[in-house]
Order: sequence, then structure tokens, then C-alpha cells
Amino acid sequence: MSRLMEPDMESRIPMTKARHLLILLLCLSCCCMAQAQEPAAGMTPEALTVQAPPAIQISPGDQISVQIFDIPELSVENARVSQDGTVSLPVAGPIHVAGMTADQAAHHIEHELVVQGLVLHPTVTVSLGQSVGQGATIMGQVASPGIYPTFGSRRLLDMLTLAGGVTPSAGKLVTIIHRSDPQHPVHVGLAQNAAGLRSQSNPIILPGDTVVVAKAGIVYVVGAVGHPGGYLINNNEHLTLLQALALAGGNAPAAKLGSAILLRKLPNGTEAIHLNLKKVYEDKQADFLVADGDILYLPSSILKSSTFFEAGTLGAQLANTAIISSTVF
Repeated sequence: MSRLMEPDMESRIPMTKARHLLILLLCLSCCCMAQAQEPAAGMTPEALTVQAPPAIQISPGDQISVQIFDIPELSVENARVSQDGTVSLPVAGPIHVAGMTADQAAHHIEHELVVQGLVLHPTVTVSLGQSVGQGATIMGQVASPGIYPTFGSRRLLDMLTLAGGVTPSAGKLVTIIHRSDPQHPVHVGLAQNAAGLRSQSNPIILPGDTVVVAKAGIVYVVGAVGHPGGYLINNNEHLTLLQALALAGGNAPAAKLGSAILLRKLPNGTEAIHLNLKKVYEDKQADFLVADGDILYLPSSILKSSTFFEAGTLGAQLANTAIISSTVF
């Protein structure tokens, strides 16, 4: 009988060992999982916490709205934070808010209203509208200057399009002031044709950047010329007397080339430069560059020289202009 039992006992021994091995593996697995969930050496639970993004601070140039509960006459909508960091409130006057979050600014305004004796227990809400920190400032010769969002990969031409495009008086030079490196502005050439704006390069514009589209200079060519009017001098171009005259359709047959006058504004008045364009045409006298605001006048041999000064708005302006010096070339 005992011999019949022996094989059965032997068969149970391996099964018992298998159970023990399975239990051991389960214990080891639990230990490994527990260790994986513990912080690594040198790390605290705080270090594992995902930090929320910092609240946006108000900056000069931002637009904010200040609502004072039950006192609308002290509230203000879309107020621009000035360069000194203050926002102007009705009655309360300028209050400093730059460098604060919206909540901090609200508490500070509440304190100021109490200190000024305007409201005993004010409840103030500040909301941030257009933010320089969130968008890029587009200014200068664009249709709608302002702050525009730079979400995604916004490039220079995209931002100019958001601002309504450049104006007819825009020059061919755009200056980009990067928030990260304001001491080294970037200058980009700009051109426009029937297909739209084109640029030598199309850099990415980041939040806080400033884009300035410069105004082209203008020279006026009037009198005995084909097409009197104002003509642009782009920022990266030079314009000479003869080039300006060519833009205006050249001189009329009756023009007195030897009696041309260039009026140039100076800090203390206007200088009248007498020119002999006939000599310039004949290369007997050097051509020279015109400047922004110059007025080139060609008198006519069939009209009195004073006619130009007596007719039209521009003539009236010139008649009232004090000529401080007279130079003959």
C-alpha cells in the first residue's frame, strides 16, 4: 500500500514547488512596481508636480479693461497701459499696473481707490485684452497698426497682411526689433508688385517682437514739368535731381532750366538753392542727391516766376515759408 502511495506523493512535490515559485514571482513583481512609482533619488514630490504656466504680467502697451462693481463711471474699457506702466482711470487718475498679473492689478487698484477715498469697499476686476507679451506690435506705414497674435509659425509677410498691408507711402525697409535682442534690430528689404508683397527674407515673428514699416521720403517736383507732384524716396534708395525730374515727366519745353530752385527744410528755416539744371544735363555741373521734403521748382519762361508762389495750396505754403539763405550752384 505504501508503495502505491509513493508515486502520488512525489507528483505533489513539484506542484508545491511551482506554487511557491509563482508566489515569489508575484511578490517580486509588486516590489518592482512600487519602486517604479517612488521618486528617483534626489527628487522630491514637488519636483514631480507639473508646474502651471506663469500668469501673464501686464506690460506697457497692453490693453486692459478695469471694471469696478456697481460704479461704471470709474470703470474703463480697453485702456492702453502707458510707457511708464500706468493705466489712467476716470477720477482716480493714473495707477501703476505694469509687472502685475490681472488679479494683482485688481487688488492694487482696490487699494488705491480706498486710499484716495473714492470707494469704501471696492470690488475690481481687471481683464487683459491685447497683450504685447502675447502678440507682436506692427506699427508704422501699415493700414491698421496694432498688436497681432503670433500663434503658430507667423512670418513677417503674414503679420503685415494681418495689419492690412502697407500703405502707399511705405518705404522698402522693414525693421524688426526682437524682444530677446532689442539692441540688434534686423532690417529686411520689402517690395510690392501686382502679386502682392515680397521680401528678401521672411523671418519668423515671435511674441513681444516689434515690426516697424518705415515711411518713404518724398520730394516734390513742381512748376514747368510734365507731371507735377510728390515722388517717393525709398529708404534704401538714393534719388538725384535729374532722377526726380525724370519721375515728374521731365521738364516742359518752356522750363527755365538755368533758374531752377530747390527748397530744403532745415532745423531753423528753409534754404533756397538756385540751380542751373542745363549745366547738370551737360555734365558741366555735378548732379546731387535730393532729400526728404525737398521741393524742386522749375519756372517757366512764359509765366512770371511769382505765379507758382501765388497759385494753389503748395504755392501758398511756399509763399509763407521764410527763406533763411540763398545758395547758387
